[in-house]
Amino acid sequence: MNEYRRHRQNRKPVEVGERQVRELRKSDLNRQLLALDVIDGFRVRPGFYGINGATMLTDGVNFTVYSNGATSITLLLYHRGESKPFGQIPFPETYKIGKVYSMIVFGLDIEDLEYCYSVDGPWEPEKGLLFDKNHVLLDPYAKAVTGQRIWGQRPNKDGQYRARVVRDNFEWNDTTSLGTPMSDSVIYEMHVRGFTMDESSNVTCRGTFEGIKEKADYLKRLGISAVELMPIFEFDETRDKREVNGKVLLDYWGYNTISFFAPNTSYASQTEYNKEGVELKHMIKTLKDNGIEVILDVVFNHTAEGNEHGPFISFKGFDNNIYYLLTPHGQYYNFSGCGNTMNCNHPMVQELIVECLRYWVEEYRVDGFRFDLASILGRDQDGAPMEKPPLIQRLAYDPILGNVKLIAEAWDAGGVYQVGNFPAWKRWAEWNGKYRDDLRSYLKGDIWAAPEAIKRITGSMDMYGGSYMGYDSSVNFITCHDGFTLYDLYSYNGKHNEDNGWNNTDGANDNRSWNCGAEGETDNPEIKDLRFRMMRNAITVLMCSRGTPMIYAGDEFGNTQFGNNNAYCQDNEISWLNWNLLTKNKAFFEFYRHMIQFRRKHPAIRKDLSPAVCGLPYISVHTENPDNGNITNDSKVICVRYAGYEKKKGHDDIVYMAINAFWEDVQIMLPNPPNGAYWSLCVDTGDDEGKYFLNRPKPLTWRNKTLKARSVSVFIASFGAEYGNR
Repeated sequence: MNEYRRHRQNRKPVEVGERQVRELRKSDLNRQLLALDVIDGFRVRPGFYGINGATMLTDGVNFTVYSNGATSITLLLYHRGESKPFGQIPFPETYKIGKVYSMIVFGLDIEDLEYCYSVDGPWEPEKGLLFDKNHVLLDPYAKAVTGQRIWGQRPNKDGQYRARVVRDNFEWNDTTSLGTPMSDSVIYEMHVRGFTMDESSNVTCRGTFEGIKEKADYLKRLGISAVELMPIFEFDETRDKREVNGKVLLDYWGYNTISFFAPNTSYASQTEYNKEGVELKHMIKTLKDNGIEVILDVVFNHTAEGNEHGPFISFKGFDNNIYYLLTPHGQYYNFSGCGNTMNCNHPMVQELIVECLRYWVEEYRVDGFRFDLASILGRDQDGAPMEKPPLIQRLAYDPILGNVKLIAEAWDAGGVYQVGNFPAWKRWAEWNGKYRDDLRSYLKGDIWAAPEAIKRITGSMDMYGGSYMGYDSSVNFITCHDGFTLYDLYSYNGKHNEDNGWNNTDGANDNRSWNCGAEGETDNPEIKDLRFRMMRNAITVLMCSRGTPMIYAGDEFGNTQFGNNNAYCQDNEISWLNWNLLTKNKAFFEFYRHMIQFRRKHPAIRKDLSPAVCGLPYISVHTENPDNGNITNDSKVICVRYAGYEKKKGHDDIVYMAINAFWEDVQIMLPNPPNGAYWSLCVDTGDDEGKYFLNRPKPLTWRNKTLKARSVSVFIASFGAEYGNR
């Protein structure tokens, strides 16, 4: 402060250019100053307090940062890649309003600039106060982060993360939100790097945003409506870097966030100095132009700073006692299982999260967010679950987020499980973990699980009725990144995570999988045939269930993780998609693609239409006897019928699915078709001739059918041209 006063006393008028005058005149601070302060040789003036982070102006950079408990903050300026700052500018007290510090620094070359902060204040760990001016801290609102441009390497010898100023001049032109309803969505979960990193992907820029862009035609052909990207915020993949069984293990999945506003620089195919995110924006625009939305998997439940033994990166040094849930003695609550838990419902943390999500919607035009361990977002400052969490409610009603998809992973590592009970405000959907568990059990032959399976197939209305959103609340999935792939689900009885280095103790034990008679790879043709039939069953049921289906990248062509059900650290062939399997398993891929198309073609599966002309209810359930709707623990076959009037077709849309999870053939009888209609067979996963999907439905002259052991058949009611016209 004495240095600042000295500069004030010796200040000389500084000439201001015309552009600076225009900038000053725009200032909402109403400061009519044509002379600037000089601190540490830099021309500065008070900045824009409502714009967090670093923002490029016409002739300067606006730096705004806040801290509730700090006594002072100093801006540190670095030349690109250098370890010592070339400038240290303390924020004067007169540049502070409330808890917010803001300053415009003129004459900076952003092409050669990196910046950080030094934050001073009390060091009282028992109170959760960890201020230390010697820590070099990353801006919590950094739009671009240096330090890990090359995947797997940390070039900064001092281990510091620094921020860059982003130059944003991307032209979206007429790209707008697609607004695909949840009922019409098919979500495709993928890992940016793993999707194209293998040589077999045949893309030019493997493992990058550009690689996904190169695969846009493939994704469009597959028929999905949205990609859900596993974490793309800047993270440290070298955290816990180690070698096991000759493999270098990294934090491959990326669920340990460094910066919430910055895209992961190593996912860009080229260095993007001051243009970070441009390649990601091009990827998003290309996908949108192909009718595909982009959903981000976001991690606000914890950060990469870990517990008391973890590094000081950002939040610990700014306001540790505010950003994290702490015990009365200043220790970290660990409801995330990753060392710390963010204090999401504190007003300051709420503001950060809301502003972050708005930023990704405004600047990157993303269409939705999946919230990792979302139950943490509903805990209060003591860690207890709240009945009406203010953050979750605020996100539900935020005007900028008004049209984006909000999807909760409705549980956390602290024991809270809210599937079916997540506070939704008719806006939030959920990963339906009960759908996964119940369908896995039933489809592998646990026929006693039939009553629960039929609930999940028909939209889990036992969970999502009443004040919730009904079918639109349920995101149905059988596989995801966390667990077995679809191929492995029917190839392994148990997990095989030895390569993770934890003696196979990590990963879920409750997999509800079945190896079909041999553990792992086999040359037995009968076992291989059975495995692919089980896979066809799974995708058929998923695509014929009420709710939004989510599929895991690579499942469509039988990708394997070799029995690893927790591949979080495997940056290698275990996690990378093997695109050679697309050729090897082409028939399965075509079946998978056709089932997505079938779902899209028959809206009665997805949602309630106008009432059917024939008088059938929207949904009805049956056993092998169509007159019996009582599904019990002894039911060998479960059937579901969807019906509704479709105006575009001018007749009723009626779909009938029959599932035999039993290990023997079962005779079924179809219900009587409506007057003037007949049943046509569209899908038969157990067909002896390999005609599993019929592009031209096969008209039936009978109502009886032998449903093969462990198979699924799907029928539609076909009508004459005049039936049901209104």
